[in-house]
Parts: sequence; C-alpha cells; structure tokens
Amino acid sequence: MPVYRDEAVVLRTHKLGEADRIVTLLTRRHGKVRAVAKGVRRTGSKFGARLEPFMVADLQLYEGRTLDVITQAESLGSYGAEITQDYAAYTAANAMVEAADKLTEAEGSLQQYLLLVGALRSLARAEHGASLTLDSYLLRALALAGWAPSFQDCARCGRTGEHTAVVVQLGGVVCDDDAPPGTPRIAGSTVALLGSLLAGDWAHAEAAASVDRNQASGIVAAYTQWHLERGLRSLPHVTRETTTT
Repeated sequence: MPVYRDEAVVLRTHKLGEADRIVTLLTRRHGKVRAVAKGVRRTGSKFGARLEPFMVADLQLYEGRTLDVITQAESLGSYGAEITQDYAAYTAANAMVEAADKLTEAEGSLQQYLLLVGALRSLARAEHGASLTLDSYLLRALALAGWAPSFQDCARCGRTGEHTAVVVQLGGVVCDDDAPPGTPRIAGSTVALLGSLLAGDWAHAEAAASVDRNQASGIVAAYTQWHLERGLRSLPHVTRETTTT
C-alpha cells in the first residue's frame, strides 16, 4: 500500500479496541485525514503522547481501505501540555479544532493548516488573550473558506462609511439604507475591533475595552454559527476574559 509523509495537527481522537485510537488530522498537503494509531494507548507506546489533540507532528502513514494507518510520529509542536494547563486556552483551542474540522475536507488547504498551527502556537505561548485569539482565528478561517466578513464597506452595496448596523446573514456591517428594520447597532469601536481581529492588528485588539470585546465575541459567534449551520458545540464553553479599560 502507498506510504506517504505529511505534517499534521491533531484535531480529535477516539478510542478503538483495547489499545488503538482513531485520530482525525488536518494535514499540510492532504487535507483532513482519519487514521488509526495502533497501540498508542499502551503504556510503552513510543508516540502516543505525540498524537493528542492540539499537537503538531511529522507523520508517516500508509493508505488503508477505509482508514490510513500511522506508522511514525515525530513532534513538531508540543502545544497540548501548555494549552491544557490554562482553561481559557483549552476551551478556545477546542473551538478552533472543531471549526477546522468543519471547514476542511479531503482536499488540501495549506492556508487553513498554517492558520490553525499559528493560532495553537499563540495560545500555548499566551501571546494574546485566548478569547481574542479565538475570535481572530474564526474570522480568518471563515474568510479563507470564502465567507470573508465586511467591517468597513456595506456588505450589501459596497458603500463606504462608518456603518454601525450588523447583519451576519448579509456578511457584516451594512449601511442605513440596506439595514432591515430593527437591525441592532454596535459602537464604532466594536466595528474597529472586529476589523482588527480579521486583519491581525493585535496592538489595537489588545487595547479594546471589555464591552467591545464582549460585543465583538457575540458577533463572531453569530457569524460562525450562521455559516456552519449548526454552529460549534465548544463555543458556549469558551471562557471570555475581561479588561479594566
């Protein structure tokens, strides 16, 4: 059977039999892959710890009829231990890998892979707040999937201006003429924060006030749920940090 190598992020795992595990992976070149890791639940397993959720590894696999089989695993990013020690990071990481699982299929997506690896690395290193990191990841992952939100021009007609009406079904902010009756309004500072999260402008995002962070998180969650239809089961469990500004 054909043997291949690839880098991969572990999205989730399931027990199989007494000692094996089914591992769902987002790979660098082969998209989403489901593979069997034989014997990894035994105490003497050589690479069991390298195949836990949030870990990044260089893998050797061979193609099976229904599931591929992992034969080698070398660690590239040991992010699991650091992430699981912090509850906010852990809940954010769970939402990230669930989103990646739903947004990717068999075809490869290098951009989605690199985005997820970067987000998990940032969580493990506590480079930014976990909630901000998650919201930025979700917006950028959805944009890569073809659902880029607009937080500057009207999402419906393209009119420029400082729009404060948000309609997630239309793709972001809309002008007053295109806003349906009763459309909720948000502060301009919240719109600016959403734009910063999408662009990766961390200096502005980290300076945002709690009220803007909370409002932005709600909009990101609603936008994610709209495009993923059933939403993310992990999202309600995410811990949202607060600021004093």
